[in-house]
Amino acid sequence: MPLSPPVSRQLRHRRAIRAEAYERADGLWDVEACLTDEKPRDVALASGVRPNGQPIHELWLRITIDRKLNVVDAEASSDWVPYPGLCQVSNPAYRALIGLNLRHNFRRDAARLLGGTAGCTHLTELCAILPTAAIQAFAGDVWNTGDTPGGTQGASAGSGDESPNSTGEHSNDKPPFQLGRCHALRFDGEAVQQFYPRWYGHAPRSADRAASSGDSGNASGMNDGSGNEVQSNSQTEGNHA
Repeated sequence: MPLSPPVSRQLRHRRAIRAEAYERADGLWDVEACLTDEKPRDVALASGVRPNGQPIHELWLRITIDRKLNVVDAEASSDWVPYPGLCQVSNPAYRALIGLNLRHNFRRDAARLLGGTAGCTHLTELCAILPTAAIQAFAGDVWNTGDTPGGTQGASAGSGDESPNSTGEHSNDKPPFQLGRCHALRFDGEAVQQFYPRWYGHAPRSADRAASSGDSGNASGMNDGSGNEVQSNSQTEGNHA
């Protein structure tokens, strides 16, 4: 349902964050994220007045990943910044993302490598949305999110690659990866009963959940940057499309 009607108010700032994923001709994937800050008026910055209609920030971050969610390339671009010529100096630092895996402590490692003065505050913020964006892109394309008895769940037909969990998380003897990871898709819930009846009432062992999370034992969630919470939320979303 929509938000409740607001009281009388005036727009003072708009931040937009968007992400797009592209399958490349070489079999890799690009995930691009953009953050834009705008104010509906002229703004006096330390570097001068930024006229209404010109962004304060327009920042881009692109990672290239393989089908196991390993980052094989990364680059940043700062097209609009409050300190022109100075903010852009940190862009090359984002090559530090190369070698990380989106399902294994990516947020924590990105913050460790690029937090504080090592990078740009807002480009580093964009790192946090990359795992969910990539998993959304893979769901239903690289990964099968359905549950067809007798079939195979995993990489899409003809992909020639396995799902990122080599333990067979997407195989037919285990539930679709998005189940049990949010309130709507809890195993004793109506959605599972209606759309995944074979798994209704299923009670996976905690060890299985930890193994399938792609994070060894840290399930504390979104705020500490753990890969476990990233996967849990995004995999659930993958079934809502």
